[in-house]
Amino acid sequence: MLVDSHCHLDRLDLAPYDHDFSKLVGEATARGVEHMLCISIDMENYPSMRTLVEGYDNISVSVGVHPNERDNHEPTLEELIELAGDAKVVAVGETGLDYFRSEGDLAWQRERFRQHIRAAKAVGKPLIIHTRDSREDTLGILAEENAAEVGGVLHCFTEDWETAQRALDLNFYISFSGILTFRNAQAIQEAAQRVPEDRILVETDSPYLTPMPYRGKPNYPFMVRHVAEFLAKLRETSLESVAESTTRNFYSLFPIQRA
Repeated sequence: MLVDSHCHLDRLDLAPYDHDFSKLVGEATARGVEHMLCISIDMENYPSMRTLVEGYDNISVSVGVHPNERDNHEPTLEELIELAGDAKVVAVGETGLDYFRSEGDLAWQRERFRQHIRAAKAVGKPLIIHTRDSREDTLGILAEENAAEVGGVLHCFTEDWETAQRALDLNFYISFSGILTFRNAQAIQEAAQRVPEDRILVETDSPYLTPMPYRGKPNYPFMVRHVAEFLAKLRETSLESVAESTTRNFYSLFPIQRA
């Protein structure tokens, strides 16, 4: 069985499932996905996302505001701490830095990142990190704020082995998405070959970043299998071995009681 360690279930197109969320969850389970972590990106949609997954023991959530989100509700540190205290919430984020899509003075983005790290430390839960064109500042802030105390994961890893090493040294896991399967992803693939077996995760980031052979179509949690299969080939091992290790790693990182 596999785990989709990062997906946005509230943003999936449910038309293929007769607009029935339970059917989507049922298909994922039937196709070998035993748990899904639904990731928060803003405060406006968080309550409806949290309601959507209520009652599903095989779905956990995070709480946080994506670094590119702006001009909406900005949670205080106290609010993040309160929301993160929910037992269904197993991580804080996704948070981090994105200098690709945001422009100008990004001091606000760095301050938000620090607030999320402080909230995670206050509740003792790991961080979900997004970083794009911001490697040095992302790693620097993680070190300055002593994020290693709670650890977490660099999700949808798109950097090189050197970056992975530095994140590993900060007590973070590395998660690979459908980007791993793309032809131009050589540096990411090299990193995937070298990350220690006990620090690697797989994800879909659905509905985004659909893996081969479905690239160009909507992404769904069941497609995490294709990421895992590609990772197994890269590491010259079996799908069963990758599924076992990535699933074990997921439950080691996040405060979830495995059914």
